[in-house]
Amino acid sequence: MKKPKIKITLIERKGECACHRGHQVGDCFDFDTERGKLCPMAFHVAFPFVDILRYGGNLPLSKEGDIRFCCPDADVINVFRIEKQEQ
Repeated sequence: MKKPKIKITLIERKGECACHRGHQVGDCFDFDTERGKLCPMAFHVAFPFVDILRYGGNLPLSKEGDIRFCCPDADVINVFRIEKQEQ
């Protein structure tokens, strides 16, 4: 069975400081080919979400109907959307 592709998009910044890694709202990352470009702190949070999605699990949806997670930097608080893309 082929693993589904995972797309991670930075959709919002809630903190007062800019991202230390330089990420901007609108940045997108293909988890398989661009994960090295994603901030290590955000990657650490994203990994369990990716694992759950790839192996058939379900995650709770945000009030907007998508799956979101935040970076753990309290000064930045980047909000990412994570999407499983069927191939």
